[in-house]
Amino acid sequence: MKLKELKIGKLKVPVPIIQGGMAVRISTAPLAAAVANEGGIGVIAGTGMSPDELRQEIRLAREMSSGIIGVNIMFAVRKFADLVQTAIDEGIDLVISGAGFSRDMFAWGKESDVPIVPIVSSARLAVLAEKLGAAAVVAEGKEAGGHLGTDRPMKEILPEVKAAIRIPVIAAGGIVDGQDLKEVLEMGADGVQMGTCFAASVESNASDEFKELYVKAKKEDVVLIDSPVGMVGRGLRNDFQRLIEGDKTVEIEKCRGCLKKCSKKYCIINALNNACKGGDAARAVVFAGEQVEKIKEILPVRMIFQNLLNA
Repeated sequence: MKLKELKIGKLKVPVPIIQGGMAVRISTAPLAAAVANEGGIGVIAGTGMSPDELRQEIRLAREMSSGIIGVNIMFAVRKFADLVQTAIDEGIDLVISGAGFSRDMFAWGKESDVPIVPIVSSARLAVLAEKLGAAAVVAEGKEAGGHLGTDRPMKEILPEVKAAIRIPVIAAGGIVDGQDLKEVLEMGADGVQMGTCFAASVESNASDEFKELYVKAKKEDVVLIDSPVGMVGRGLRNDFQRLIEGDKTVEIEKCRGCLKKCSKKYCIINALNNACKGGDAARAVVFAGEQVEKIKEILPVRMIFQNLLNA
Protein backbone atom coordinates (compact mmCIF):
# COMPACT_ATOMS: atom_id res chain seq x y z
CA MET A 1 0.00 0.00 0.00
CA LYS A 2 1.47 3.35 -1.05
CA LEU A 3 0.83 6.02 1.57
CA LYS A 4 0.98 9.79 1.32
CA GLU A 5 3.25 11.73 3.66
CA LEU A 6 1.46 13.38 6.59
CA LYS A 7 2.32 17.01 7.33
CA ILE A 8 1.54 18.50 10.74
CA GLY A 9 2.97 21.99 11.11
CA LYS A 10 6.69 21.71 10.43
CA LEU A 11 6.65 17.92 10.79
CA LYS A 12 6.79 15.60 7.80
CA VAL A 13 5.68 12.08 8.71
CA PRO A 14 6.71 9.43 6.13
CA VAL A 15 4.07 6.92 7.24
CA PRO A 16 0.77 8.62 8.26
CA ILE A 17 0.23 6.46 11.33
CA ILE A 18 0.13 7.88 14.87
CA GLN A 19 0.35 5.37 17.69
CA GLY A 20 -2.28 6.05 20.33
CA GLY A 21 -1.15 7.45 23.68
CA MET A 22 -2.48 4.75 25.99
CA ALA A 23 -2.35 5.40 29.71
CA VAL A 24 -1.42 4.47 32.30
CA ARG A 25 2.17 3.60 31.25
CA ILE A 26 1.22 1.36 28.33
CA SER A 27 2.58 3.80 25.76
CA THR A 28 6.07 4.44 27.09
CA ALA A 29 9.45 5.07 25.45
CA PRO A 30 10.09 1.60 23.94
CA LEU A 31 6.74 1.56 22.10
CA ALA A 32 6.95 5.18 20.99
CA ALA A 33 10.51 4.74 19.73
CA ALA A 34 9.65 1.55 17.84
CA VAL A 35 6.78 3.28 16.01
CA ALA A 36 8.94 6.33 15.25
CA ASN A 37 11.62 4.03 13.83
CA GLU A 38 9.08 2.70 11.33
CA GLY A 39 8.32 6.21 10.06
CA GLY A 40 5.17 6.89 12.08
CA ILE A 41 4.64 9.10 15.13
CA GLY A 42 5.42 7.36 18.39
CA VAL A 43 3.48 8.70 21.36
CA ILE A 44 4.24 8.58 25.08
CA ALA A 45 1.17 8.67 27.33
CA GLY A 46 1.91 11.33 29.94
CA THR A 47 -1.33 10.92 31.85
CA GLY A 48 -0.66 9.36 35.25
CA MET A 49 3.03 10.29 35.20
CA SER A 50 4.81 12.96 37.19
CA PRO A 51 6.68 15.62 35.21
CA ASP A 52 9.98 13.95 36.12
CA GLU A 53 8.75 10.55 34.93
CA LEU A 54 7.59 12.06 31.65
CA ARG A 55 10.94 13.81 31.21
CA GLN A 56 12.80 10.52 31.63
CA GLU A 57 10.52 8.72 29.16
CA ILE A 58 11.05 11.42 26.53
CA ARG A 59 14.83 11.27 27.00
CA LEU A 60 14.80 7.48 26.75
CA ALA A 61 12.70 7.58 23.57
CA ARG A 62 15.18 10.05 22.07
CA GLU A 63 18.02 7.64 22.84
CA MET A 64 16.13 4.82 21.12
CA SER A 65 14.96 6.73 18.03
CA SER A 66 15.70 9.71 15.82
CA GLY A 67 12.11 9.67 14.55
CA ILE A 68 9.08 11.74 15.53
CA ILE A 69 8.04 11.48 19.20
CA GLY A 70 4.90 13.02 20.67
CA VAL A 71 3.07 12.97 23.98
CA ASN A 72 -0.61 12.47 24.76
CA ILE A 73 -1.87 14.15 27.93
CA MET A 74 -5.48 14.24 29.09
CA PHE A 75 -6.73 17.76 29.69
CA ALA A 76 -8.69 16.38 32.65
CA VAL A 77 -5.57 15.74 34.75
CA ARG A 78 -4.64 18.30 37.38
CA LYS A 79 -0.99 18.47 36.27
CA PHE A 80 -1.89 19.04 32.61
CA ALA A 81 -0.03 22.37 32.30
CA ASP A 82 3.07 21.07 34.08
CA LEU A 83 3.19 17.94 31.93
CA VAL A 84 2.75 19.84 28.68
CA GLN A 85 5.42 22.35 29.65
CA THR A 86 7.78 19.54 30.63
CA ALA A 87 7.30 17.91 27.23
CA ILE A 88 7.88 21.20 25.43
CA ASP A 89 11.00 21.90 27.49
CA GLU A 90 12.33 18.48 26.48
CA GLY A 91 11.88 19.34 22.79
CA ILE A 92 8.91 17.07 22.12
CA ASP A 93 7.79 17.04 18.47
CA LEU A 94 4.05 17.43 19.11
CA VAL A 95 1.45 17.38 21.88
CA ILE A 96 -1.86 15.52 21.61
CA SER A 97 -4.61 16.39 24.08
CA GLY A 98 -7.67 14.31 24.90
CA ALA A 99 -10.70 14.85 27.14
CA GLY A 100 -10.97 18.55 26.35
CA PHE A 101 -8.63 21.41 25.52
CA SER A 102 -7.96 25.02 26.48
CA ARG A 103 -6.92 28.22 24.75
CA ASP A 104 -3.71 28.25 26.82
CA MET A 105 -2.23 25.11 25.33
CA PHE A 106 -2.38 26.53 21.82
CA ALA A 107 -0.53 29.62 23.06
CA TRP A 108 2.16 27.38 24.56
CA GLY A 109 2.49 25.57 21.26
CA LYS A 110 2.78 28.82 19.31
CA GLU A 111 5.43 30.20 21.66
CA SER A 112 7.55 27.05 21.39
CA ASP A 113 6.75 26.14 17.76
CA VAL A 114 5.40 22.76 18.90
CA PRO A 115 2.28 21.52 17.06
CA ILE A 116 -0.76 21.05 19.31
CA VAL A 117 -3.20 18.36 18.19
CA PRO A 118 -6.48 18.00 20.13
CA ILE A 119 -8.78 14.99 19.93
CA VAL A 120 -12.27 16.05 18.81
CA SER A 121 -15.56 14.27 18.23
CA SER A 122 -17.46 16.82 16.13
CA ALA A 123 -17.03 19.37 13.36
CA ARG A 124 -17.96 22.13 15.83
CA LEU A 125 -15.04 21.28 18.11
CA ALA A 126 -12.72 20.89 15.13
CA VAL A 127 -13.58 24.40 13.89
CA LEU A 128 -12.97 25.83 17.37
CA ALA A 129 -9.63 24.02 17.61
CA GLU A 130 -8.52 25.36 14.24
CA LYS A 131 -9.44 28.92 15.22
CA LEU A 132 -7.47 28.62 18.46
CA GLY A 133 -4.37 27.41 16.63
CA ALA A 134 -4.43 23.62 16.36
CA ALA A 135 -1.93 22.22 13.86
CA ALA A 136 -4.19 19.21 13.19
CA VAL A 137 -7.03 17.35 14.89
CA VAL A 138 -7.71 13.73 15.69
CA ALA A 139 -11.32 12.94 14.75
CA GLU A 140 -12.20 10.10 17.11
CA GLY A 141 -15.34 7.98 17.04
CA LYS A 142 -17.06 5.68 19.49
CA GLU A 143 -15.06 2.67 18.33
CA ALA A 144 -11.92 3.81 20.13
CA GLY A 145 -10.65 2.28 23.34
CA GLY A 146 -10.33 4.40 26.47
CA HIS A 147 -12.30 7.54 27.30
CA LEU A 148 -14.85 8.53 24.66
CA GLY A 149 -16.23 11.92 23.72
CA THR A 150 -19.08 10.65 21.55
CA ASP A 151 -21.45 7.79 20.81
CA ARG A 152 -21.18 8.38 17.04
CA PRO A 153 -19.05 6.24 14.70
CA MET A 154 -15.83 7.61 13.29
CA LYS A 155 -17.01 7.19 9.70
CA GLU A 156 -19.83 9.68 10.36
CA ILE A 157 -17.59 12.19 12.11
CA LEU A 158 -14.65 12.10 9.69
CA PRO A 159 -16.39 13.53 6.58
CA GLU A 160 -17.99 16.31 8.63
CA VAL A 161 -14.68 17.33 10.17
CA LYS A 162 -12.84 17.16 6.82
CA ALA A 163 -15.43 19.46 5.24
CA ALA A 164 -15.28 21.97 8.10
CA ILE A 165 -11.54 22.68 8.46
CA ARG A 166 -8.37 23.08 6.41
CA ILE A 167 -5.80 21.63 8.81
CA PRO A 168 -4.94 17.89 8.66
CA VAL A 169 -7.49 15.44 10.05
CA ILE A 170 -6.33 12.19 11.64
CA ALA A 171 -9.01 9.51 11.94
CA ALA A 172 -9.23 7.37 15.09
CA GLY A 173 -11.48 4.61 16.36
CA GLY A 174 -11.84 1.07 15.05
CA ILE A 175 -8.73 1.10 12.85
CA VAL A 176 -6.90 -2.14 13.55
CA ASP A 177 -5.66 -3.74 10.32
CA GLY A 178 -4.50 -2.82 6.83
CA GLN A 179 -7.97 -2.94 5.33
CA ASP A 180 -9.25 -0.50 7.96
CA LEU A 181 -6.28 1.77 7.24
CA LYS A 182 -6.87 1.73 3.49
CA GLU A 183 -10.60 2.36 3.83
CA VAL A 184 -10.19 5.37 6.13
CA LEU A 185 -7.47 6.98 4.01
CA GLU A 186 -9.68 6.55 0.94
CA MET A 187 -12.40 8.42 2.84
CA GLY A 188 -10.08 11.42 2.94
CA ALA A 189 -8.28 11.14 6.28
CA ASP A 190 -4.80 12.67 6.19
CA GLY A 191 -3.60 10.06 8.64
CA VAL A 192 -4.79 7.60 11.27
CA GLN A 193 -4.31 7.08 14.99
CA MET A 194 -4.19 3.45 16.09
CA GLY A 195 -4.09 2.20 19.65
CA THR A 196 -5.42 -1.32 20.07
CA CYS A 197 -2.96 -3.07 17.76
CA PHE A 198 0.00 -1.34 19.44
CA ALA A 199 -1.25 -2.01 22.98
CA ALA A 200 -0.83 -5.70 22.16
CA SER A 201 2.64 -5.29 20.63
CA VAL A 202 5.86 -6.75 22.00
CA GLU A 203 7.13 -3.24 22.79
CA SER A 204 3.99 -2.19 24.68
CA ASN A 205 4.56 -1.72 28.41
CA ALA A 206 1.34 -3.60 29.21
CA SER A 207 1.69 -6.82 31.15
CA ASP A 208 1.61 -10.19 29.41
CA GLU A 209 -1.74 -10.84 31.10
CA PHE A 210 -3.14 -7.61 29.61
CA LYS A 211 -1.98 -8.55 26.10
CA GLU A 212 -3.42 -12.05 26.38
CA LEU A 213 -6.81 -10.55 27.22
CA TYR A 214 -6.68 -8.75 23.86
CA VAL A 215 -5.74 -11.92 21.99
CA LYS A 216 -8.55 -13.90 23.63
CA ALA A 217 -11.21 -11.16 23.45
CA LYS A 218 -14.42 -11.70 21.53
CA LYS A 219 -16.76 -9.00 20.26
CA GLU A 220 -19.22 -9.60 23.10
CA ASP A 221 -16.46 -8.94 25.65
CA VAL A 222 -16.24 -5.24 24.68
CA VAL A 223 -18.36 -3.00 26.91
CA LEU A 224 -18.76 0.61 28.03
CA ILE A 225 -17.25 1.39 31.44
CA ASP A 226 -18.12 4.29 33.74
CA SER A 227 -15.13 6.45 34.59
CA PRO A 228 -14.62 8.95 37.44
CA VAL A 229 -13.34 11.38 34.80
CA GLY A 230 -16.98 12.01 33.86
CA MET A 231 -16.79 10.21 30.54
CA VAL A 232 -17.56 6.65 29.55
CA GLY A 233 -14.73 4.42 28.43
CA ARG A 234 -14.61 1.43 26.13
CA GLY A 235 -12.93 -1.68 27.47
CA LEU A 236 -13.22 -5.35 28.23
CA ARG A 237 -15.75 -7.03 30.49
CA ASN A 238 -14.15 -8.34 33.68
CA ASP A 239 -14.81 -8.70 37.41
CA PHE A 240 -13.98 -5.07 38.16
CA GLN A 241 -16.24 -3.78 35.41
CA ARG A 242 -19.10 -5.78 36.94
CA LEU A 243 -18.15 -4.43 40.38
CA ILE A 244 -18.62 -0.80 39.29
CA GLU A 245 -21.75 -1.23 37.15
CA GLY A 246 -24.58 1.20 37.74
CA ASP A 247 -24.39 3.18 40.98
CA LYS A 248 -21.83 0.90 42.63
CA THR A 249 -18.63 2.48 43.98
CA VAL A 250 -15.28 1.19 45.19
CA GLU A 251 -13.75 2.90 48.22
CA ILE A 252 -10.61 4.95 47.51
CA GLU A 253 -8.10 4.34 50.29
CA LYS A 254 -5.89 7.30 49.42
CA CYS A 255 -6.90 9.94 46.86
CA ARG A 256 -3.98 11.39 44.87
CA GLY A 257 -5.99 14.31 43.56
CA CYS A 258 -4.85 13.48 40.03
CA LEU A 259 -7.94 14.80 38.23
CA LYS A 260 -9.37 18.32 38.05
CA LYS A 261 -12.81 16.79 38.61
CA CYS A 262 -13.48 13.28 39.89
CA SER A 263 -16.71 11.51 40.79
CA LYS A 264 -14.83 9.33 43.33
CA LYS A 265 -16.67 6.29 41.98
CA TYR A 266 -13.33 4.47 42.13
CA CYS A 267 -9.67 5.36 41.55
CA ILE A 268 -9.12 5.33 37.79
CA ILE A 269 -5.32 5.64 38.10
CA ASN A 270 -5.12 2.58 40.35
CA ALA A 271 -7.47 0.63 38.10
CA LEU A 272 -5.41 1.39 34.98
CA ASN A 273 -2.14 0.71 36.79
CA ASN A 274 -3.48 -2.66 37.87
CA ALA A 275 -4.26 -3.49 34.25
CA CYS A 276 -0.86 -2.41 33.01
CA LYS A 277 1.16 -4.21 35.69
CA GLY A 278 -0.87 -7.41 35.63
CA GLY A 279 -1.22 -7.29 39.39
CA ASP A 280 -4.66 -7.12 41.01
CA ALA A 281 -6.76 -8.17 38.00
CA ALA A 282 -9.90 -8.03 40.13
CA ARG A 283 -9.42 -4.24 40.40
CA ALA A 284 -8.31 -3.47 36.87
CA VAL A 285 -9.93 -1.48 34.07
CA VAL A 286 -8.78 -2.87 30.73
CA PHE A 287 -9.44 -0.33 27.99
CA ALA A 288 -9.72 -1.70 24.44
CA GLY A 289 -11.11 -0.66 21.08
CA GLU A 290 -14.35 -1.95 19.62
CA GLN A 291 -12.56 -4.22 17.14
CA VAL A 292 -10.11 -5.80 19.57
CA GLU A 293 -11.25 -9.25 18.41
CA LYS A 294 -9.12 -8.69 15.29
CA ILE A 295 -5.98 -9.02 17.44
CA LYS A 296 -4.88 -12.65 17.08
CA GLU A 297 -1.26 -12.55 18.23
CA ILE A 298 1.31 -10.38 19.98
CA LEU A 299 3.69 -9.00 17.36
CA PRO A 300 6.67 -6.63 17.32
CA VAL A 301 5.93 -3.14 16.00
CA ARG A 302 8.00 -3.74 12.86
CA MET A 303 5.81 -6.68 11.88
CA ILE A 304 2.63 -4.75 12.68
CA PHE A 305 3.75 -2.06 10.24
CA GLN A 306 4.63 -4.66 7.61
CA ASN A 307 1.19 -6.23 7.90
CA LEU A 308 -0.52 -2.84 7.72
CA LEU A 309 1.40 -1.69 4.65
CA ASN A 310 1.23 -5.01 2.80
CA ALA A 311 -2.55 -5.36 3.07
